[in-house]
Amino acid sequence: MTPGARVSAAIEVLDRIRAGEPAEKALTNWARGARYAGSKDRAALRDHVFSVLRCWRSCAARGNGEDGRALMLGSLRAQGLDPDEIFTGEGHAPARLTEAERSPGVPDVAAARDLPDWLWPRFVASLGAAAEAAAEALRARAPIMLRVNSRRATRAEAQARLVDEGIVTQPVDIANNALQVLEGERKITGSQSYAEGWIELQDGSSQAAMEALEVPDGARVLDYCAGGGGKVLALASRVEGAFFAHDAAPQRMRDLPARAARAGVEVRVVTQPEGLFDVVLCDAPCSGSGTWRRTPEAKWALTPERLAELTQLQGRILTEAAPNVAPGGVLAYATCSVLEEENQEVIRRFSGDHPEWALSRTQHWPISETGDGFHLAQLKRVR
Repeated sequence: MTPGARVSAAIEVLDRIRAGEPAEKALTNWARGARYAGSKDRAALRDHVFSVLRCWRSCAARGNGEDGRALMLGSLRAQGLDPDEIFTGEGHAPARLTEAERSPGVPDVAAARDLPDWLWPRFVASLGAAAEAAAEALRARAPIMLRVNSRRATRAEAQARLVDEGIVTQPVDIANNALQVLEGERKITGSQSYAEGWIELQDGSSQAAMEALEVPDGARVLDYCAGGGGKVLALASRVEGAFFAHDAAPQRMRDLPARAARAGVEVRVVTQPEGLFDVVLCDAPCSGSGTWRRTPEAKWALTPERLAELTQLQGRILTEAAPNVAPGGVLAYATCSVLEEENQEVIRRFSGDHPEWALSRTQHWPISETGDGFHLAQLKRVR
């Protein structure tokens, strides 16, 4: 496909998204009808679409509209590219620009942040002077991060093997076993390093949080909201213990036994936790505001009503999970949100309703070049 044809495809997909089709489904449906498109074409299309999704408001402002054509016009302008070189009307390229389209729009301050208006005051309340930097970071592509499984290899050994498989990485300081992928990211899941459990895809902040979680050797550990199990696998890779995974939607854990076997660790999937645990991790459902580089649709879909529902759910999860903690144990609360409502306020409300628990440690990881926004609070029973 030519560059113009790729932009035409992006316009089509963006119009499907505007009509209510989820981005991944829209991309998949387009690919099914475009058998001629190669892997590089599909990757370029995905990059176009997600660049717009991250920066929807500013692209719309620069393109003077919110249909797919205007959004791609705005995106090209944001990248400093000349739209006339793409909108040629030749072959499968988009039609030439009209006179009206030749006048670029300029995003105002609010549009340039690429956040819904109602969210900006909450970013400021939560992050203070760092709010602008966080909003700007969410407009860029997320880093591709790997966690080296220390039960299989050292970071240096994994890095060397990955080079042989066409995957170039660099060690980063955010976590002890973190590698940032520089080249070859699309080869990761097909590599022997991945198949043999040497590496896992895991964000740097998530890795750092699991390293910071207090887990003594020999502990019984319950991941109460396990999902795919990435965090309990990270914990099991660093300490000896008995590891259990639970989720309100058990189907989310369907791949976990195979992932654990590949990693050389044992994680028992349970529908109903039994007994007491030294550590209970509640990686609660949240807005995902720290991860919106990866899931930009969620940024535009979140509403004040949904945020309020999430904070109530987060409090209920902590209340449900707390009785599973053994005396002297740790109740850990984690989110990939940067919003105080989902982090500090949830803990304050829980502590007020449950004075037998006290906050022992809290940590935040900002949105950065090697990690998403992440929050971890550790509580201990004081009576």
